[in-house]
Amino acid sequence: MQYRIEGEGYSLFADYAEGLIMYCSPDGGKWKMKLAPYVLFSDGRKVMFPPPAETVAREAEASDDVYAMYQGFEGSDIRAYTRISAEKISGDLRFEMRIEGDQPGEIAFAAYPSPWEAQDGSGLFTVLPRMQGELVPPGSALTVDKGKIYERTAYMPMFGQTAEGHACLAVYDTPCDASYDFALGRVTPLWRPSLGTVRYQRRMLYSFMQGDYNDIALRYRRYVKEKGNLITLKAKTALNPLVERLAGCPVIHTGIAVHISPDSRYYMPDDPEHNDHFVSFDERAGQIRLLKKKGLRKAYTHFDGWGVRGYDNLHPSPLPPSPIAGGQEGMRRLMDAVRECGYLFGIHDQYRDYYFDAPHFTLDEARQNLDGSHSHNHIWYGGHYAYLCAEKAVEYVKRNYTLLERMGIVPDSSYLDVFSLAELDECFNPKHRMSRAQSVMRRRECLDWLTSRGIIPSSEETLDCILPSQVLCHHAPFNSDDLAGGDVKPIPLFNLVYHDCVVIPWIGLKGEAGSSGLPAPMSTYLYAIMNAGPVYCPIDADEDTIASVQEACAVQEKLMYTPMRRHEFLDASGLKQRITYADGTSIEADMEKGTYRVFRGEAQA
Repeated sequence: MQYRIEGEGYSLFADYAEGLIMYCSPDGGKWKMKLAPYVLFSDGRKVMFPPPAETVAREAEASDDVYAMYQGFEGSDIRAYTRISAEKISGDLRFEMRIEGDQPGEIAFAAYPSPWEAQDGSGLFTVLPRMQGELVPPGSALTVDKGKIYERTAYMPMFGQTAEGHACLAVYDTPCDASYDFALGRVTPLWRPSLGTVRYQRRMLYSFMQGDYNDIALRYRRYVKEKGNLITLKAKTALNPLVERLAGCPVIHTGIAVHISPDSRYYMPDDPEHNDHFVSFDERAGQIRLLKKKGLRKAYTHFDGWGVRGYDNLHPSPLPPSPIAGGQEGMRRLMDAVRECGYLFGIHDQYRDYYFDAPHFTLDEARQNLDGSHSHNHIWYGGHYAYLCAEKAVEYVKRNYTLLERMGIVPDSSYLDVFSLAELDECFNPKHRMSRAQSVMRRRECLDWLTSRGIIPSSEETLDCILPSQVLCHHAPFNSDDLAGGDVKPIPLFNLVYHDCVVIPWIGLKGEAGSSGLPAPMSTYLYAIMNAGPVYCPIDADEDTIASVQEACAVQEKLMYTPMRRHEFLDASGLKQRITYADGTSIEADMEKGTYRVFRGEAQA
């Protein structure tokens, strides 16, 4: 059971008896994999793949393939089928696996393929897409247990590894039901069931190159483009010209009304003012006009808590606008004031948390689990909620914005909360059965419907699967827990792929440090400038704050449509960094001194 494949500058050796893969890539990198796939059953049993019952090598027109079939998993009748393919021209590798015969709910995860190691035993730097991105050195104590693709543990369905100038990009080509483990410098892909079973072929793609995390990011960008999913802000502007007005806009994020239900975790029984308070629409309008008088040239506004009972209450039925804050007339006056100032009028909204006291609430519309139960919680202000099945969400979006329009309220933008952050949903209700992949499409359908009405679609963070339909996010920060130890470095991995596809604001003013997941003395304000992203402007900002906010946003205004090409650490401390853009612009920042410089250069290919 040994197979050797030779191609244009690469070679693959597979020894199934020893459980070993050896690969020499076209760029000269040497990699090895100790084959140790396994299945984790829902009863807690971890069963390693037995020796293959069958193996065969076949030559195809475009690739050379090695197939294997596994059976005899202890305590189960499943069979596993795998294929390792080497593409003849590129030398890229494809690992495929499918499982047959599993019963609904039988399998928790299947792990395949195994992690790569360097043949010479040297440690691998690992590039993880955890939130904005991070570079993990060999020997790091960082571990990730079953990190899910398309959550904060992986904004993008990929990871990378580098050793001695050689790099590998790993892509989950079937990402919606994927996860990973990371421990001891090794990444193990994991596959979750879809609607109860591992019911379709799972596929990992590996590309090899010389370079570092920048080259890994740019190779992944090429993959996204080849899939037809690289939808730039220029393309989004063509669909909705309002998008162009986001160039140079700071974000004003503020609220109207708050009501905290007694069954919410945020409720304070001894502090009534904490539980119920509001600022009228007219008072917010006055603050907006004052910002204009102080010199704020342009802005994007985001108002929470405009609904009948305030922030995070009664969704997906928050209408009518808050009566204590001024009702629909007051909300309309606020919208008019924002537009008189030349600003964009945006609102918060929510179509996942499904509150028990929402009008016409019924569990029949809620996401249903495999066993027929319904998950529920009571964290947020509105108290107890289940989860609205995304198959039903678009109906509510269309209804609510049609009703708002009849009131004379047409926002320039709407922020559909958590759609670009919360885990992908499954629903087992036979009336609206939905896989995770289908939940992606339903979330995107909600955002696309907003675009069709001339409304800029926004959401919380930046999941790669939602991004083709998303223009703006709340933020896309770093993972503060991972950076606390000091050995893991923050890198703008997501921006290296998608800077010109989404507007990412940064939360932090000039002179502040240690926000957006960054440890002090790193400055979010300087990160915003380097990453050509807007910053937030307080509703009560003074003239000096407004000047510094507009200074940062002026960089974003020039580079909003420009791809990012390279990020570099300029010293060992990581406090001096540089980012270079496709038009040749480079921005250097010194976190210790709190300074930055912008250099103009020639456009890059």
